Amino acid sequence: MPLFGKKDSAKKSKKDVRDPDKHGSIEDKYHLKELLGTGAFSEVRLAESKDYAGQLFAVKIIDKKALKGKEDSLENEIKVLRRFSANQSDGDGKAESSRLTHPNIVQLLETYEDKSRVYLVMELVTGGELFDRIVEKGSYTEKDASDLIRQVLEAVGYMHDQGVVHRDLKPENLLYYSPDEDSKIMISDFGLSKMEDSGIMATACGTPGYVAPEVLAQKPYGKAVDVWSIGVISYILLCGYPPFYDENDANLFAQILKGEFEFDSPYWDEISESAKDFIQNLMCVNVDKRYTCKQALAHPWISGNAASNKNIHGTVSEQLKKNFAKSRWKQAYHAATVIRQMQRMALSSSGGSSGRSPVGNRSNSDENSSQCINGSGVTK
Repeated sequence: MPLFGKKDSAKKSKKDVRDPDKHGSIEDKYHLKELLGTGAFSEVRLAESKDYAGQLFAVKIIDKKALKGKEDSLENEIKVLRRFSANQSDGDGKAESSRLTHPNIVQLLETYEDKSRVYLVMELVTGGELFDRIVEKGSYTEKDASDLIRQVLEAVGYMHDQGVVHRDLKPENLLYYSPDEDSKIMISDFGLSKMEDSGIMATACGTPGYVAPEVLAQKPYGKAVDVWSIGVISYILLCGYPPFYDENDANLFAQILKGEFEFDSPYWDEISESAKDFIQNLMCVNVDKRYTCKQALAHPWISGNAASNKNIHGTVSEQLKKNFAKSRWKQAYHAATVIRQMQRMALSSSGGSSGRSPVGNRSNSDENSSQCINGSGVTK
């Protein structure tokens, strides 16, 4: 029996995940190399094409046994990824030419399946994590933050236009495509993404600290939850600490439900009023008044010249290092040492406790893996 779908949809499921007997095994086409990262149900390995030496990819390997009972989540992730991948067919009868792509969304290239595992061959990104790159910079301004958020808004707006809600936007899911200074930012990890036409969204999913108040209130929700998360990310990009924080989940959620956040002195003294206005319109508890991606893109802080060019690197990088120390659990692609190893291999192959004020050295509960939230707290 195939992994995806139930008995009455077995035929469609085999089409959704390419039939291994027809498609062959992943080893026929790729050399699976070193481990890049691990998750609760999967690991990610570097892979090199057997046909084109030096052509590298990331392969997400999902253990079917470990995923038992959660197959729908993986099926949904693949469905969303295929929607944004140019050479993928999702079994709905649409021609490959109708697939949709965006330059800031990580693409799924191929899928394979054997008796024990599912393999997702992904576009490889080697530029590292958002926060790591900011810390490593010598200079960093509001304008830099504005350019980053513009790319995220354009990609998420594109997703929303196609009826997809990400539901787990956070800094760990924003990766630089390459080590180049002018590298674009990429959105990754669609494990919690949802197609709007698949039914009313009411499941409380996301990551503590970035989740929208309507999700915590257990109300039906939609695209606006992504905009709230972008607001949280924007806030952090300008000060280095989260707008909501408490060691106690109940207190954290109470802050979010009320939309309680401040622009603390001295950390926000040099930040423009336009930036603050932008954030307030994204982190608005009233969903009807919250900006859409389109409205956010039209804000002067994004589309105009309102973002300051003052260097804020010192303050922001110091707070990022204090408040976002690496967690023990590593998401795929995210270790700086792994990035360097991948770069070396690529070269080798081609040649041949309040969230409203900073608290130093605290553990970062926002850096945990994606959580599903219920009425009483977070299921760790």
